[in-house]
Amino acid sequence: MSYGRAPHILIVGGGYVGMYTALRLQRKLRGGEASITVVDPNSYMTYQPFLPEAAAGNLEPRHVVVPLRKVLKSSRVTSGTVQSVSHGRRVAVIQSPLGDHFELTYDVLVMCPGSVARTLPIPGLAEQGIGFKSAAEAIYLRNQVLSRLDAAASATEAAVRRRALTFLFIGGGYAGIEALAELEDMARDACSFYPDLSADEMRWVLVEATDRILPEVSPAMGLYTVKQLEHRGIEVKLKTRVESLVDGRVELDSGERFDAGTVVWTAGVKPNPVLSRTDLPLDERGRVRATAFLQVDGVPGAWSAGDCAAVPDLTKGEGATTGPSAQHAVRQAARLADNLVAELRKRPIRPYEHSYAGSVASLGLHKGVAEVYGVRLRGWPAWLMHRTYHLSRVPTVNRKARVMADWTLALFFRREIVSLGSFADPRREFRSVATPTPAVSASAAPSGASEGSSGS
Repeated sequence: MSYGRAPHILIVGGGYVGMYTALRLQRKLRGGEASITVVDPNSYMTYQPFLPEAAAGNLEPRHVVVPLRKVLKSSRVTSGTVQSVSHGRRVAVIQSPLGDHFELTYDVLVMCPGSVARTLPIPGLAEQGIGFKSAAEAIYLRNQVLSRLDAAASATEAAVRRRALTFLFIGGGYAGIEALAELEDMARDACSFYPDLSADEMRWVLVEATDRILPEVSPAMGLYTVKQLEHRGIEVKLKTRVESLVDGRVELDSGERFDAGTVVWTAGVKPNPVLSRTDLPLDERGRVRATAFLQVDGVPGAWSAGDCAAVPDLTKGEGATTGPSAQHAVRQAARLADNLVAELRKRPIRPYEHSYAGSVASLGLHKGVAEVYGVRLRGWPAWLMHRTYHLSRVPTVNRKARVMADWTLALFFRREIVSLGSFADPRREFRSVATPTPAVSASAAPSGASEGSSGS
């Protein structure tokens, strides 16, 4: 396609695909060959594999995010939410953080808004649950777990104490298992600072609807992980569903009932809802239909990859698509950028093909599981591989150095156990003192508070 001028490339989403695509385009494109705009509600990319360690206090949360404006110096980064895309008109409608809307025209579209949590209509879930996809959620969960320990240590009623010390995780994929294992490990370590608390008083429960956890690894490794979690006192309930969470009262389809002070939802993801407000072709799961070349199927000038795209998996049989993993997203971004540059220069493009290398997971400090190219590792070697692999993948030398510094300091100092609970509502105290209160009449004033007394 000929544009007659330098084309404008619009990248919707600043996650794995969005940031890595823009970064590679900056390196590949010649000066003036094209302009790039990246639109995302956040001005940073979150390296999600490090969220469990951030939640557990092993990493500073700021070190698991990458500022887009700092790394995409040759691109325009726009903070905002894409409301709709009309590719036929080459126009995207953006809502700015201040609430106003504006239209952004483009020539080439890279649609990669990623995914959101896939929830079910469970009563009480919206009021009681929290996801685990962002740095904000990781910070909140760390504060929540530690604040529950504080609350339990000062509780006088057994039922209140038991509820505060019960933590429920729903979903046995990588996000759920790593978050559960890291937070339980942190909480167990923190209990040593509470003379009135025992780690055995805590109840950690994992509920998974299928008959296994960690579907990305072999059944044997999944079973090993279950046994390791159970050895630590964590209850793993397979082939079990949550029916209600109203007021924190957990009701399982097995008939079991108990109260939980913390509910974490990690039961899968679904494509970003913005895709339904575009004129791009979608599959039955709401993903953008893409070709093996990462072009939107049958739509000139449009590309897609990552969690939101149904990309054919050429290493598997007919109809198979690549899974929603960072491993695929990063490699797809590189292929997409190379193909986009090749098309602009009217050169042949190549299909995306990558055999899944395997998976690594942390189960807490010095504990993990890994299965890479058929090689299975457990315990400390797997944990070391997990850290080594993700350190090599986290973008920018700056973030690598900061992560290494956090890990090095952790060799000499124990984890902090401070709960900054005010992060959940930092204006609460100010509101309480700033909100006018009704004047107290003289007759209602307490004795000793005579008119004119100032306490001086």
